[in-house]
Amino acid sequence: MEGDHVTTPAQTAARRGSDRALLGAALLCVCGQAAAADDAAAACRSIADDAQRLACYDTRFGQAPQAPAPVPAATEPAAAARPEEATTRPGSWLARLWDLDPESRRGTFELRPHQASYVLPVRYSTHPNSRPSSPAPNHSVSEPLGLDHTEAKFQLSLKLKVAENLIGDNGDLWFGYTQQSSWQLYNRSISSPVRETNHEPELIFSWRTGVDVLGWRWRLLNLGLAHQSNGRGQPLSRSWNRAYAMFGLERGDYALLVRPWKRLREGSNDDNPDIDRYLGSGDVRLVYTRGGHVLSALGRFGDGGRGLLQLDWAFPVVPRLNGYLQLTHGHGESLIDYNHRQTTLGVGILLLPWQ
Repeated sequence: MEGDHVTTPAQTAARRGSDRALLGAALLCVCGQAAAADDAAAACRSIADDAQRLACYDTRFGQAPQAPAPVPAATEPAAAARPEEATTRPGSWLARLWDLDPESRRGTFELRPHQASYVLPVRYSTHPNSRPSSPAPNHSVSEPLGLDHTEAKFQLSLKLKVAENLIGDNGDLWFGYTQQSSWQLYNRSISSPVRETNHEPELIFSWRTGVDVLGWRWRLLNLGLAHQSNGRGQPLSRSWNRAYAMFGLERGDYALLVRPWKRLREGSNDDNPDIDRYLGSGDVRLVYTRGGHVLSALGRFGDGGRGLLQLDWAFPVVPRLNGYLQLTHGHGESLIDYNHRQTTLGVGILLLPWQ
């Protein structure tokens, strides 16, 4: 038709050849780019450092490198305690008993535990003191009392802070009271009497300290006046008075109480003039507390091998109930027995928290 453009076979063949050449060039370009990409990836994979390898990939394949995440500043390990914390800890046994730390202080006129308070329904003695004696005139029993080896024993011990911070922000005044009784509960032949009750009121001035001594932390100094008596008439009357200083130290779960004393003489009315020979001039107590357990070892040292060793163990039984075990050996397990040697073992329960 006129005006129409007619393509000849030669022109068609020439166009197809041109298209093939363009396609071949495109394929060569793509293959070259793929090969280059493979080489770049291989180069990046050979980098050992993670951050540098990631930056290589980002640079070779068109992404901007990302700044590495900031490394948190190093902090001191929690276990790296300061030197003064290595030998003591807040809320320790000694701190709770004597208000030594701010978090332990409970103010004035609130009853607190003092010594351990317990009931031992069964206490066995290897050698009951059936004939109590003393060098004081008319203070020795002439006839045996007929005591059983097995009896009950109980102790109640409380204290009350009556004033605090008497000198600046230190110096507390306490009043303490301890009552210990031995009861011939199973001795029906003599009507099951309470054979001995010891009363011990104390007035104590307590000073908080904070000095390192041979790996221990010296926490307090107590200055006290103590009176102990059994409130009985002759020939069973026994009593004495003491002034003492108590040094309280701590190290971890351990507490060490060192208490030297000076007896205050009673003149001609002395019920037991030789009591110093048996009860000595002080005592030492080591206490270990952990997991609700309190283990205590008390030693008193008199003349010529006299004295007393007492071991106490308070331990959890069920919630709100703690068992109590006590072993003593020597003189002075009670005041009437100050010059009598025996070994006793008692088991029972703790009445008040002692930890």
